[in-house]
Amino acid sequence: MPKRKRDALSHGAALVSMRGIGLSSLCFLMHLLQDKISTILVLENQDLRDAIKPQEVRFYSLNFNNTLRWQPGRAGEGETTLYFVQYKVYGQSKWHNKEECWGIQSLFCDLTEETSDAYEPYYGRVQAASDGVHSNWSLSSRFTPWRETMIGPPTIKVLHSNKFIILKLQAPRSAYKRKRGSMIPMTNYYDLLYQVFIINNLLDEQHRVLVYEGKDKVIKIEDLRPGVSYCIVARTSVLVLGRSSAYSSRQCTVLL
Repeated sequence: MPKRKRDALSHGAALVSMRGIGLSSLCFLMHLLQDKISTILVLENQDLRDAIKPQEVRFYSLNFNNTLRWQPGRAGEGETTLYFVQYKVYGQSKWHNKEECWGIQSLFCDLTEETSDAYEPYYGRVQAASDGVHSNWSLSSRFTPWRETMIGPPTIKVLHSNKFIILKLQAPRSAYKRKRGSMIPMTNYYDLLYQVFIINNLLDEQHRVLVYEGKDKVIKIEDLRPGVSYCIVARTSVLVLGRSSAYSSRQCTVLL
């Protein structure tokens, strides 16, 4: 074989070998790059999952109106962030979707109907989603309505004459209904104590004087001065829980 031909063949083989090495290296670098990109995407998604995870998930309850509330994650409230709510009875493994709170933007969900047994403990949990990424679930503390609901104040009706005031108190109504549809009073669940306070507007509008404490629903307040403006407020107490309601709205009158 002529020398020139042998040299050409050797050069061609070398080029093929060099090209082979270059292609292998390129494929290896592309593989490393893809792994790097995948790792970055995973880390970014994990950061987003952590950033949007709901915070401070807890139940708030007044007269058995039971609402699950939460705060947005450290990323703040995003326009594209949606929330998903589930609940379950303590001791059960299955979680239930709350359909009305599935993919919502608000930071609360009414679970009154789903937690309608006052003596049963429940859990709620919330998940956030943004840009196709879902956070982990955030769990509430165990919630038992009877132990944790706040009791509302009684409603007051004021009747008066020249020398005394008669009050008619009505216990707060719960969120739970009888079969016929009427609201069940809170006295069906608790032994309520009423505290009634009177305010003499001539002396100090902020100074409340306790004039009655007990279970009666009709109360007579005597030894009052004619021509003086008085206001009445009341609250309910549950001694077994060591808890009192907020004060009722003021009911004011002037004795003739």
